[in-house]
This record gives sequence, C-alpha cells and structure tokens, in this order.
Amino acid sequence: MQIDAIIANIIYSLIGGFLTLFFMYIGYKLFDKTTHFDTSEELAKDNRAVGMVVLGIFVGVGIAIGLVIGLGLN
Repeated sequence: MQIDAIIANIIYSLIGGFLTLFFMYIGYKLFDKTTHFDTSEELAKDNRAVGMVVLGIFVGVGIAIGLVIGLGLN
C-alpha cells in the first residue's frame, strides 16, 4: 500500500513541476507583453534591473506553485 502513495506523490510532483515551469513562462511572457521594451533584448544588453524583475517573477511564481505542490503531497 505504501508504494502506491509513493508513486502517486512522484507523479503529482512531476506534474506540479511542469505546471510551475509553464506558469513561469506565462508570467515572463505577460511581463514582456505589458512593458514597452523587449525583455529578451534588455537581458542580452545586461540590464540588471530587468533581470531583477524577471528573477522576482520566477521566484514568486515558483514559491506559490511550490507551496501548492508541497501542501498537496501526502
């Protein structure tokens, strides 16, 4: 019986990990669409302010989704 719970938790974690990456991508694209500059171009020019904002997006979404995954595990 315990092996079923372990397998279910692994599957749940993998799905949650992919969802986290998907939502990070969506957050980045939304930020890119709402600003008047090209985020990728600014990051290529080593604009650290834009990099910090993108870091904040990734950390914020990662923590939020990570908590959902962590609290959902058995």
